[in-house]
Amino acid sequence: MAHPLDKVAIAGIGSTEFSKNSGRSEMQLAAECVKAALDDAGLSPADVDGMVTFTIDNNEDVALVRNLGVKELSYSSRIPHGGGGSGGSIVHAAGAIAAGLADTVVVWRAMNERSEYRFGQATNPGAVAPGGGATGMEWAVPWGAATPACWQAMFSHRYMTEYGVTNEDLAHISVLMRKHAVNNPNAFGYQSPITIDDHQNSRWIIEPVLRLLDCCQESDGGQAFVLTSLERARDLQQPPVRITAGAQSVPYPIDAITNFYQDDFTDMLSTVGMAKQLYERSGVGPADIQVAMLYDHFSPIILQHLEGWGFCAKGEAMDFVKDGHCELDGSLPVNPNGGLIGEAYIHGLNSAAEGVRQIRGTAINQIANVEHVAFSSGMTGLIFGHG
Repeated sequence: MAHPLDKVAIAGIGSTEFSKNSGRSEMQLAAECVKAALDDAGLSPADVDGMVTFTIDNNEDVALVRNLGVKELSYSSRIPHGGGGSGGSIVHAAGAIAAGLADTVVVWRAMNERSEYRFGQATNPGAVAPGGGATGMEWAVPWGAATPACWQAMFSHRYMTEYGVTNEDLAHISVLMRKHAVNNPNAFGYQSPITIDDHQNSRWIIEPVLRLLDCCQESDGGQAFVLTSLERARDLQQPPVRITAGAQSVPYPIDAITNFYQDDFTDMLSTVGMAKQLYERSGVGPADIQVAMLYDHFSPIILQHLEGWGFCAKGEAMDFVKDGHCELDGSLPVNPNGGLIGEAYIHGLNSAAEGVRQIRGTAINQIANVEHVAFSSGMTGLIFGHG
């Protein structure tokens, strides 16, 4: 049975350049990427009646409405859980359309996360702001665990110990993401491949789990999407990308970032629950996915994404990567754009945009015969298909 979101499509995508210093305000970045997405769809700001972004986006929708010339909003929402909620922003937009609350919804994320502030540093207040997905900071920060790298390393170290994964093993993931970025002129890693030795010679961030080259790119930039009904999208200028299914999973006990409450750190409970919902709602299974866009803010989380979605068995993900399954010519290409490690970190939405391009057939590293793309941001995710 088709899920209600099955009648919703992504009709346009747009972005700014991704850089280390945009030289302009976050509002300017937001306006630019939304206008680019509307142009891509063949629509204008006057067509927009819904907007969705993150709780930690610094741009107010009312200001963006004025700057773009949007006539009236009938729907507006903001998604919590930091990067884990990036898929949720698209799910909320699609849900509003399916429910008849809006006809054309824009999703955006714009950030000067490198030139103005840095999520990777302990001095950044944005990482612990309300809506950032961290409620257990008092159990982490006083003891030195004050950055996303620290929090991720807690889980990853347990997983690596349990399954015999070393930091040198993780180098294969970082090398692969940079390899995929080499042909992508929008990527930080454009024409800049790395080797295992490069990875192993990069400095430790959290020993013995994360080196510098295990970490995503702190980036300036904006990314936007335009969603509307599938029927309407078919009359617009781009091939529609169907929201085959969307899901969000926030199981007990959980915290989006400092998730030190669950019994087994080797499981990514939210991803397991989210993927289960997606498969049930879409009738699509792991074998039906041709491309996986996996949120790779740090290299080891790729392993738990792969297992949470059922692409391989528990504890087998590292071998799955080493055996070439995630290469462009493998059984499950992962992040053909380079992901957050190789391309940029726009809170995961740039990876969702690559999923759209893969369905359209317009990606730089285009995979042949793509029918379904999985987008996973941990707590939220989607399956994209043809419209």
